[in-house]
Amino acid sequence: MQIDASTATPRTPAFPSRLPQVGTTIFTVMSALAHAHGAVNLGQGFPDFEGDPRLVDAVADAMRSGLNQYPPMAGVPALRAAVADKVQALYGHRYDADTEITVTAGATQAILTAILCCVHPGDEVIVLEPCYDSYAPNIELAGGTVVRVPLTPGSFRPDLKRIAAAITPRTRLLIVNTPHNPGASVWTRQEMQQLAEILRPTDVLLLSDEVYEHMVYDGRAHVSAASVAELAARAFIVSSFGKTYHVTGWKVGFVAAPAPLSAEFRKVHQFNVFTVNTPMQHGLARYMADPAPYLELGAFYQRKRDLFRAGLQATRLRPLQTEGSYFQCVDYSALSDLPEAEFCRFLTTEIGVAAIPLSAFYAGGFEQRVVRFCFAKKDETLQTALQRLARL
Repeated sequence: MQIDASTATPRTPAFPSRLPQVGTTIFTVMSALAHAHGAVNLGQGFPDFEGDPRLVDAVADAMRSGLNQYPPMAGVPALRAAVADKVQALYGHRYDADTEITVTAGATQAILTAILCCVHPGDEVIVLEPCYDSYAPNIELAGGTVVRVPLTPGSFRPDLKRIAAAITPRTRLLIVNTPHNPGASVWTRQEMQQLAEILRPTDVLLLSDEVYEHMVYDGRAHVSAASVAELAARAFIVSSFGKTYHVTGWKVGFVAAPAPLSAEFRKVHQFNVFTVNTPMQHGLARYMADPAPYLELGAFYQRKRDLFRAGLQATRLRPLQTEGSYFQCVDYSALSDLPEAEFCRFLTTEIGVAAIPLSAFYAGGFEQRVVRFCFAKKDETLQTALQRLARL
């Protein structure tokens, strides 16, 4: 008996999910809820103000001058040279622009590519919780095993003894993030040097997520893995032009790594993105000739942090320490017994301000009655949010 294909119901084949535990992210959920209720969105981490018009003009000039075709796979040479110069000036380590700097389609792609290039099925990768939500799925896509080590609750400082204890013969990679999202802590030079001592007798690689590198406060200095020779020798260092220059939607970042690591990184990079937006790379290279925008970024965001923290004094929310990044965590335990996700829903629907539950950054949903706000917003946006939060 023949089946008439024109009347048969089409069937989509089923297949096992590569990420069966992954659903819609909390950032998407809270942003949609904020939009539906007209809430001030201090949840998702992006500015609501524009970048420097000079940077936009530099990209437009590159477009008009015909720089619109594929650039070299590793990135426009002028931009890689500018990155190498900046890293040397700030952290004292010279990367070869040709063989050790790669321009990426944002930091998230850089992280995925670094993991895919070195993690094999069965390898262990240590992540420090709470952590950025892409780390664990990336490790799982590579076939690796996620090993979770908690940061110290409240301060989010690294527990070096627990990190050392988590290393086994199967450990391939350790991921660190400083300045930290969501905890806003900044690793000290002593902590980075202790990490170097822990890793010294091992072959463990390091992925150092430094996308908030220029957002450090109160006279602190960002201690890049590039500034510690033993760490630089084994590290993929990730940063973000989008975060630094207020253009997160451009999705341009870079990875700095020793030549052998960069060679493996580029093997994967060339097959998952090949290369990155050409005129934006040329525009960024030209704009980086002036270091003031990134050198002054800490002072720019410290003023916003201080404005937001001062306004929180009118509430019963207790701000935790913010050493870096553009996030402010608050303890609401004096105000409510609700779980963090429910408290964020309450804030959004009843108070009109969206936040992110810190439990979303832990695999087990660890509850501390702490939520995260983003203060990378216009002053008037922050003032509106603070006026609403004053109802608390």
